Amino acid sequence: METLIAVAAIALLIALGTRLIHRLNAQHDARIAAHRFSDPFPALRRPPGHSHPMPTERAAHRRRTGTWP
Repeated sequence: METLIAVAAIALLIALGTRLIHRLNAQHDARIAAHRFSDPFPALRRPPGHSHPMPTERAAHRRRTGTWP
């Protein structure tokens, strides 16, 4: 009889845990759906002369000087 009660208690706890995980996943999905990932980011503006050089420019500079600043 105790074995039957223990098995029933374990099955109940598994069912409750499954239900909790399901509800948390649904809540998380709703939060993600409400977030506006498609909004554009504001433009990143750099002062003139502070842009990153192109990889080909870096390679040319390394060939000339042997290092990159």
